[in-house]
This record gives sequence, structure tokens and C-alpha cells, in this order.
Amino acid sequence: MTKHKFKKMLWISLSTILLLASVLAIHIYMVMKPKAPTANTKIMARFDFKQPIDKTDANTVTAWLYNQKGVDHVLCNEKSGTAVFTFYPIKANADDILNSMRSTLHYNAVRYMPSKEELQSGCPVAAGSFTSKIYNSVTNLFN
Repeated sequence: MTKHKFKKMLWISLSTILLLASVLAIHIYMVMKPKAPTANTKIMARFDFKQPIDKTDANTVTAWLYNQKGVDHVLCNEKSGTAVFTFYPIKANADDILNSMRSTLHYNAVRYMPSKEELQSGCPVAAGSFTSKIYNSVTNLFN
């Protein structure tokens, strides 16, 4: 009787471990597989102006960007000379928007593209957060 119960418990334990490992493997696969942009995918882009802009210019750029197909939200800061906006990549291309803005509004602007080091450092907004400090400490242990 005891041997039978032991085999049953072992069978149930191994089955449970196999089931959980399968669920974990499927979850990792689903999360890590590359995804094509969908209609709900948004991308953020930033334009840096190579000339000083004032409040009127910032309002003009903001209004113009909002009128572009696929642009969702726009922030333009005259003090830093930047325009940041989100857009749907299926409907628009940031380089095309920049070229159109240069020809239409005649502003000297360039698209900001982060370097490889900046991309690997993660989100610049959360760079000083508590969780990023923990993450960096743990990754330094394994490097």
C-alpha cells in the first residue's frame, strides 16, 4: 500500500512539474517571438531643431504635426528646440514626416536617433529609479 501511494505521489509530482515547465516554455515563446506592427502599435520620434524657435514656432509645428496622417500625440518644447510625437507606423513614417515638415514649414530639423549605447541602457526616464538600480546591481553581478 505504501509503495503504491509513493508511486502515485511521484507520478502526480512529475506530471505537475512537466505541466508547469510546458506552460513556462509556451509563455516565453509567446513573449519573445517577433511581432509585426499592428494597427494599435505606436512609435515615438523626436525632431531636434537646428535653429532657435519661439512659442509661435512651437505652436505652428505642433498644429502641423497633429494634421499629419498617423500622428497621435505631439509635444513641442521651444526651450529645448525639440518636438516629440507618437505615430502609427502602419500609417506614417517619421522620416517622411520630417522631410515634409522641412519642405512645408522650412524649419531646419533633424531626426534624433539614439546610439547603440543609449538603446542598451534602457529607458532614459527610469534611469535613476530604484528598480533600475536593483536591475543594474544584479546584472553587474553576472557580468
